[in-house]
Amino acid sequence: MNRTQREAAARRIMEGTPPPVPPDLYPEVVRRGGRMLRRRKAALLLTWLLLFAAAVAFAVWAVTARPWVEPPSETTPPLTGW
Repeated sequence: MNRTQREAAARRIMEGTPPPVPPDLYPEVVRRGGRMLRRRKAALLLTWLLLFAAAVAFAVWAVTARPWVEPPSETTPPLTGW
């Protein structure tokens, strides 16, 4: 099937009447859409909670470990000039 035949077939499909929609489709779509929205909202809430927990854990670690402070020297400096 070449390009012109495909275009003609596509035009015939688009110009024809659309197939009838089953009457019980709308409630099913609404139910699935609501479920998808609830799952998305729950995933977003879980993501924010995990981000908040990670920030709190980092803050607690930073306060206890104090990584910005230079650790004390393990050896004494050499004595010169005696």
